[in-house]
Amino acid sequence: MSTASASAPVGIIGGTGLTTLSGLEITGEREVQTPWGAPSSPLVEGILGEQRVIFLSRHGNPHRIPPHQVNYRANLWALQNAGVRTVVGVNAVGGIHPVMGPAHIVIPDQIIDYTWGRGSTFFEGELDAVTHIDFSFPYTESARAVLVEAASKLDVPISDFGVYGATQGPRLETAAEIVRLERDGCDLVGMTGMPEASLAAELKLNYVCLGLVVNWAAGKSDHIITMEEIEAAIEQGMSGVKRILVEAMGGLGALSSQPA
Repeated sequence: MSTASASAPVGIIGGTGLTTLSGLEITGEREVQTPWGAPSSPLVEGILGEQRVIFLSRHGNPHRIPPHQVNYRANLWALQNAGVRTVVGVNAVGGIHPVMGPAHIVIPDQIIDYTWGRGSTFFEGELDAVTHIDFSFPYTESARAVLVEAASKLDVPISDFGVYGATQGPRLETAAEIVRLERDGCDLVGMTGMPEASLAAELKLNYVCLGLVVNWAAGKSDHIITMEEIEAAIEQGMSGVKRILVEAMGGLGALSSQPA
């Protein structure tokens, strides 16, 4: 039995290709309810790299909830209520930037939100006052630094920058839409980055994205996007994602004693 850190548990929200974590010593699993409904999956409690973690599968297990129907509010609220103060969102993304091809790992530093109609804030309904959060820098820089350092120590190639364009889904984008996103400054495109990041900010959680490129975005290759291509990139790149997570656990756990 590993000896877990005394710090608060680190939350890991797993996306496509990360429904389980090898090396996770499971200590418990529980179904929870929140004021915002049920989260996507039970909370799996365990130890990873001698750090207490709580793992939540964003799309359910089995993978069944499309990006636009994920209950992001319930997911984030459930993790915070369980004592989590630092969250890693693992996201499958499409590559727009020329160095961000399939199986490449990216730790983005900015995001542009193109989603609509999602439950995107906790600040609604009968409020005492209107609340506006600062969202200038959507990812916690200290958490990004921990992931970057872990990747460097392991010699796992990454990009430590990138603007994530969050689209509605569940369909993939048109080539013209990718041209627009690139013109807007996006380096990556995905469907689950928002409102996850802003909800974490509303809850004052440290939040960081660990992105795995699973395909070239529409129009960035000479062929259409296939599930075979996506699955091959996941198989090739997910081992690096998991290694970074394990190596980063101690540093991420230490952040949990500090404010977001």
